[in-house]
Amino acid sequence: MVRRLLVLALALLLAAQIVRNAAVAALAEKSPAAAFSAWPAHPAAELALGMTEIGTAAHERKAVGPATFAIIDDAAGKAPLAPEPFLVRGVQAELGGNSNLAAQAFAAAEWRDPRSLPARYFLADLYYRSGDPRHTLEQIAALARLTPNGSQTIAPYLAAYAKNGSAWPYLRELFRSNPGLGDASLAALARDPAYADAVLALADRRHADGSDWPPALINSLVTARQYPKARAVWAATSHVRLPANLTVYDAAFVDSKSRPPFNWSLISSTVGLAERQGGGRLHAIYYGQEDGVLAQELILLPPGAYRMTLALSGDRSRASAMNWSLRCDGSAKPFASVVLDAAVRGWTFSVPPGCPAQWLELSGASADIAQQSDVTISNLKVIAERPNG
Repeated sequence: MVRRLLVLALALLLAAQIVRNAAVAALAEKSPAAAFSAWPAHPAAELALGMTEIGTAAHERKAVGPATFAIIDDAAGKAPLAPEPFLVRGVQAELGGNSNLAAQAFAAAEWRDPRSLPARYFLADLYYRSGDPRHTLEQIAALARLTPNGSQTIAPYLAAYAKNGSAWPYLRELFRSNPGLGDASLAALARDPAYADAVLALADRRHADGSDWPPALINSLVTARQYPKARAVWAATSHVRLPANLTVYDAAFVDSKSRPPFNWSLISSTVGLAERQGGGRLHAIYYGQEDGVLAQELILLPPGAYRMTLALSGDRSRASAMNWSLRCDGSAKPFASVVLDAAVRGWTFSVPPGCPAQWLELSGASADIAQQSDVTISNLKVIAERPNG
């Protein structure tokens, strides 16, 4: 199986190599067999035919015949700067169990063509299997530079490599020199909450703004119900200090920079509009035509009784079309709700056991006759009244 994969990988990576002599380039590219017939001694024609026969054999799951290798060997003598013969020799040595000779051949191919993707690929594979993280990562970094959309293509492989703590010093060095590759790799690694510590160890949290890995890591931790750790990562990457008795973050609606889910997600849609206003206020417009959420935040209230208070201005006569609700993360049904105008008088609710994270949501509920509601909320407070136990 390993031999098949090596031959197939070589065939796929080498099949599109451009021959070097203009006299046979067009013909060799269109029909290697015809080019070889027209000029059988030309190294470009020999290489084109040899690569094609290797690719055909790999596709048909057949062994490469000795005549094909003889053609490539002949081309190597005539075109000593061509990388293809050394790539083939490297694969032959690898299949024969001679890793040292394979490494020498692949290095010779890389020297002849520093932009050779096959040479870089095979060297990276050899270094990885020999336990040489520094040289492995050097080759992977080169592949990222040379491959179209390389950072996104190579990132999953670097993420897999990052699971080995011994490689972290080399990865930090690589990520400092190539931040785009680092961010893509960390985002790929962050999708698995089991590697949250690896992401945090490798990431530069001082420059997390705009990076893809913080939301990926926070979302994966929330999905895994590791809520305190998710909020700690959110706070660290958002440069936010959380008080010990926090109930609702940014209850004054002044932090427009920190990302959800532990800050407000304010929604503008066909349902309505929610936006921060100066002076610590939330402006909400509900169009009245369809049900939906206008604002939401993920909070972590321990089980017990709580009381919400707020001030309301605007068209209070239609404020009953909007409501506050709380639902456990992962549940579509709220365990507590109150219409907005009633919340002005104070709303007492209880968080049940087994509900470690809750979505606090401001929503609109449509009536038979659609009416627009326009209100402003301020002085929002949620205070613990009686913790359970």
